[in-house]
Amino acid sequence: MAATAHQFKNLRLWLHPLLVCSLVTLIASVTPETPGKERSITAIDLADKELRKMNYPKADSIYTSELSKNPGNAELYWKQARVQVSMGESLSSENAEGALHHYQKAAEYARMSISFDSTNSKGHTWLAASLAIMADKIGTKEKLNRANEIKRELDTALRLNPNDETALSLLGSYYREAANIGWFRRMVASTFIGEVPKGNYDLAEKTFKKAMSLDPEIIRNYHELALIFIERGNREEALRLIKIGIEKQVLIASDRRRIEDMRALLKKYSRE
Repeated sequence: MAATAHQFKNLRLWLHPLLVCSLVTLIASVTPETPGKERSITAIDLADKELRKMNYPKADSIYTSELSKNPGNAELYWKQARVQVSMGESLSSENAEGALHHYQKAAEYARMSISFDSTNSKGHTWLAASLAIMADKIGTKEKLNRANEIKRELDTALRLNPNDETALSLLGSYYREAANIGWFRRMVASTFIGEVPKGNYDLAEKTFKKAMSLDPEIIRNYHELALIFIERGNREEALRLIKIGIEKQVLIASDRRRIEDMRALLKKYSRE
């Protein structure tokens, strides 16, 4: 029984928000203009610009205003989900209740996006992101049940768009955390709880590398991939990735926390 309790304690680490979702938190690019043609700037463009400037309340205000005019616009709903995740991530750790409120709103917006257009990968991606970042707030059994829903949403997103860099980054974290469960913990969890997530470091590494090839500027990918190499004992490669990652431009509020974490890892493993 003691061993079982210990393994259940370890399962609490599954899908910890700092490992999964800071995400989230991955910024999508504005559609490029067609060469030789001028494209009028829309309110959505302005909101996207405010998001990139990390002015989340302003972006939220514009998206909300546009939704009141276009209540059936699936794109507006997933973009609202994205900004809600970003707002939650920007809050201090002391304001857990406020952050949870934003994540819950994000899930609601993402579900609305899917209800209006289930063929848009981003609705599924940001639903997975919002569910993942909330996973640390619930019990072990429900946490594992939610993990299966997260995987389904990521699979759907990538079926619709195999190059959805945000979904790939999230999936990389999913595989990494699944690998950390280990065979014995899988056996214990499957006996007392039910199906547990499946994944390994090879899948995680491959998925992160694809995400990085699509967008090499996302800090979380360097951080997460470095953690994989640390866990596999390849500190040299981990330190190389960390050194690259900490030089990248901060794109979202949670990047600052990741850079702090990476600097701490660099300091720790450079001494050893």
